[in-house]
Amino acid sequence: MKKELLDLSALGGISGFESAVGPKVRALLELFCDSVTEDRFGNLIGIRPCGKKNAKKVMIEAHIDGIGLMVKDIDERGFITFTNIGGVDTRILPAQEVIVCGKKELFGVIGAKPPHLLSPDEADKPAKMSDMAIDVGLSAEEVRKLVTPGDMITFAGGAKELGKKVISGKYLDDRAGLVSLLLCLKELEKKTLDFDVVVLAAAQEEVGCRGARVGAEHIAPDVALVVDVCHGNTEDGGTDSIFKLGEGTVLSLGPNIHPYLSFLAQDVADKQKIKYKLDVDGGDTGTDAWEIQVAAEGIPTMLLSIPLRYMHTTVETLSYDDVVATGKLLAAVIENLDLEVLSCYYQI
Repeated sequence: MKKELLDLSALGGISGFESAVGPKVRALLELFCDSVTEDRFGNLIGIRPCGKKNAKKVMIEAHIDGIGLMVKDIDERGFITFTNIGGVDTRILPAQEVIVCGKKELFGVIGAKPPHLLSPDEADKPAKMSDMAIDVGLSAEEVRKLVTPGDMITFAGGAKELGKKVISGKYLDDRAGLVSLLLCLKELEKKTLDFDVVVLAAAQEEVGCRGARVGAEHIAPDVALVVDVCHGNTEDGGTDSIFKLGEGTVLSLGPNIHPYLSFLAQDVADKQKIKYKLDVDGGDTGTDAWEIQVAAEGIPTMLLSIPLRYMHTTVETLSYDDVVATGKLLAAVIENLDLEVLSCYYQI
């Protein structure tokens, strides 16, 4: 599935414009699901039925959108001003290559005032988004024929391999999570289960975990297993919530996570020698798991995360081994899941 991850990274699909990545995601889900549908919000939902009447549902989820930009205006010189969609770090924007998705795709570069012309005060601060513009090399008249306010702007390029196991590129948050779901489904292909497995490839996580809430309300699963990314170690060190690449998936603990699921995940990981670390989250995990847990009548939820360096940049970097470990642990939890034990966990 490494090639599929590289392919997914190369696509657009920022929040609200997931149609750019949707057909590829659908094709991948159809490899393992009996049916794949799209809801009115842009979520893709795949179903792997167990074949039993009135079966319960276990949902596995990752989001498919990424951060990006959107056209605000075209000035009299043909430069395109823009705003952000999702948590874009303005420090990465100057000199970025982008694709403006108007009536046809236009390659462009983000320009800002050259360092030679900055005042001492300006030089000490990151450039403001309002002081940047996209240059597509066309006149204002030509640009306005092809581009209108509200058009999507995605970052150009895709992912590349660094060495044999590390991958770097855009939108690995959370296309890597989606690939881990596919790896899980592949592990389960010949397994007999007592419940349906439902896949939610969610839209608009980067602007408020919106698709996950809509999808979870619609599906109303009995259990939800969520995958996202967490912070990987960088050259500047880090805290206890920073995880080394290549040391496995990261299992969250805390009020967002059902105790039975966290215990089960640790137990099967230890028995099957699947590499993992623990992350203690005292409150909001900042992921779709937070919204899914309180959807419908409340959904027992688990969160696995893939360590990722340089989050929300065009060079997000991870170890493919951690993606594999995440998929394996998901499958192991599903195979060993006892819904009767889960259902009576909080009963006195």
